[in-house]
Amino acid sequence: MKFIKTDIEGLIIIEPKVFGDSRGYFFESFNQRQFEEKIGPVNFVQDNESRSSYGVLRGLHFQRPPFNQAKLVRCIEGEVLDVAVDLRKDSPTFGKHVSVVLSDQNKRQFFVPRGFAHGFVVLSKSAIFSYKVDNWYAPEHDSGIAWNDEALAIDWNISAESVLLSAKDKELKPLAGIELPSEFTMADYLK
Repeated sequence: MKFIKTDIEGLIIIEPKVFGDSRGYFFESFNQRQFEEKIGPVNFVQDNESRSSYGVLRGLHFQRPPFNQAKLVRCIEGEVLDVAVDLRKDSPTFGKHVSVVLSDQNKRQFFVPRGFAHGFVVLSKSAIFSYKVDNWYAPEHDSGIAWNDEALAIDWNISAESVLLSAKDKELKPLAGIELPSEFTMADYLK
């Protein structure tokens, strides 16, 4: 596996080594030893999967402590634009984001540590999205940021008219309008 650092500390793109022939392909989608050597110890406790159609945008989500989560995300079928926004208050990249295309073709994964908001939009006709988390889902600690926050200036590679949101995501506020947990710091991002 190849671990690629991004412009924001902690966000890592992972490219697997794919072995293919006339029968199809094989690759390791996760290797605990390599992951810990390159990123550090993370104890994933749950795997999640969603299927969505073109234009569905899920995010930008995060959970508040003590249920904040790190995620390892990938697109099993189709193509998505995946986005992570730095919410660590003492980070030099606070409020900045990294976008990466994840697809069944490139087989890339994206590691999003604690202290980030995360979201994705489906760019293909449909997509199956899968991710590991290191903490349990806790709806009472669920939070998020508006996908179209002008201060974040995220290019979602899709027209605003094509975006499909859940009722919950339609209610999300811009980053400037929410209070972030004090635990969202550089020191806490891998805990």
